[in-house]
Amino acid sequence: MHALFRHGLGHSTPQPQNISSLTLKKRLTSAQATLFTLLSLFSVGAFSTELTPSSVTDGPYVFLDQGNQNTAYWICQSQLKQTPIANNQLARPNDCGNLPQPKRHTDAPKVEADTYTHAGKIVALSDVHGQFDVMINLLKAHQIIDENNLWTFGDGHMVMTGDMFDRGHQVNEVLWFLYELDKQAQAAGGRLHLLMGNHEQMVFRGDLRYVNERYQTSAELLNRSYDALYNKDTEIGRWLRSKNTLVKINNLLFMHGGISPEWVERNLNISDANQLFRQHLDDKKEDLKQNDLLNFLFFTNGPTWYRGYFKDALAEPEIDRILNYFKVDHIIVGHTSQERVLGLYHNKIIAIDSSIKDGQSGELLLIDDNKLTRGLYKGEQVAL
Repeated sequence: MHALFRHGLGHSTPQPQNISSLTLKKRLTSAQATLFTLLSLFSVGAFSTELTPSSVTDGPYVFLDQGNQNTAYWICQSQLKQTPIANNQLARPNDCGNLPQPKRHTDAPKVEADTYTHAGKIVALSDVHGQFDVMINLLKAHQIIDENNLWTFGDGHMVMTGDMFDRGHQVNEVLWFLYELDKQAQAAGGRLHLLMGNHEQMVFRGDLRYVNERYQTSAELLNRSYDALYNKDTEIGRWLRSKNTLVKINNLLFMHGGISPEWVERNLNISDANQLFRQHLDDKKEDLKQNDLLNFLFFTNGPTWYRGYFKDALAEPEIDRILNYFKVDHIIVGHTSQERVLGLYHNKIIAIDSSIKDGQSGELLLIDDNKLTRGLYKGEQVAL
């Protein structure tokens, strides 16, 4: 991985190792020598075109620092281009594929409520991880959006329980789609709840281990490290940093990973935790580790990383204690991959990471009048 991709400092090229390969080659048969040469070339990057996309189309990127706020930046066939933003409309260059052309929100994003009562229908999914096409197909199959990718869920609530970033190759498309859907949902009397997952937190603090290789090109051409493409001085970054990490809707509690018994022992509440998450999203890992409360919230036993429901770590009375603490009947989580939407502990815990990240298919959870339903990839619906 190039250094610019990770740090924004240019890139280093691996150098060949000058071991005594000539001596070794003399002892090989002709066929063995040919194989040795091919393997040696591969080890020093001769086949780098297999690792790095030769032609990348990506964007838009909107930076809010002085001098850039009225310009959209695009990567078109691995060439950096820019277009002016007029009337908040982003218009892509002609040779830039089918990239999104969103309308930029004029207002600074505001922090939404994290508790809702008397909500009607609800849909939830998780861990899209840059698989834009799978997400769109799934939402269309269940009439959450129409054929033009516009909100058709009326006054319903849609919950995305984190992990839009990393792994997949269409992260930016996912983010701009949700950016526009957020406003469309509100205009229709509904809501999009975009919760922060552990991979959002990782990217924000510069942990780029899982970023798809294609974004190396974007980072290099824009002369910014990948995390800086989404920092607080970017349109998408500023919007994301206004979002919650947990939300309570009716008798349901949503978050990315899960609620561990330690949350109850610490006597925490949702709003205080959401504020701490927003306040410290950009803190370095070592600084978070130095603070006892932040170390809990951001790591193993906190709501974005906890996996205890899937390790037989809790007995059902402990689950009941957590539910009673929040006065809910169900906790809905992503983070831990399953083959389908899965109910645990008599549906008190519902796992909705249905492996969309693999790019093949996925499911979502539909909730209407306390009825829990699996929404399958092609539109079928099955009671949970």
